[in-house]
Amino acid sequence: MTATPKILAFAGSTRRNSFNKKLVQIAAQGALQNGAEATFLDLADYRLPIFDEDLEAAEGLPENVLRLKEIFIEHQGLLIASPEYNGSVSAVLKNTIDWLSRPAPGEAGLACFTGKVAAVMSTSPGGLGGLRGLVHIRAILGNIGVIVLPGQVAVPKAHDAFAADGSLKDPKQQTSIQQLGHNVATIAGKLF
Repeated sequence: MTATPKILAFAGSTRRNSFNKKLVQIAAQGALQNGAEATFLDLADYRLPIFDEDLEAAEGLPENVLRLKEIFIEHQGLLIASPEYNGSVSAVLKNTIDWLSRPAPGEAGLACFTGKVAAVMSTSPGGLGGLRGLVHIRAILGNIGVIVLPGQVAVPKAHDAFAADGSLKDPKQQTSIQQLGHNVATIAGKLF
């Protein structure tokens, strides 16, 4: 790597004991092990109203959107774990993306996303591990200029998948998730 890439890891969940928060932190370990800086972001700390262009026109971008924009812009890579809600992306993740896609005054369109490298993953109590939602996340991110790496992991039966320390009980799954972080760090390091 020619530079130390900065990787932002977050889950599309605000639930305190979210399985996806645990999952993305494992991926962040893989990025750290590959020499990157990794920052874990909890969307629960950045509550946002439902995206509304009338609200934006009347009041401007909410303060938490501006705070998140600063954080996203300073990172070159994204690690995103999201639960699957009714076969698709979580509302909090979609709402966050929608707000962050709005340009601040003097900012280039999609500055938070264009050219970033990302890996996506999911876990859920079901047998598919949130796999159906990853298709939608990929489509959304691709449409806003994010380079989404082809590898992804969906961990089924989340209630039984994690050990008490937050790691995955299955060593192969643990390695696969860490590899996602490793891959984002590698590609981001080459591109930036």
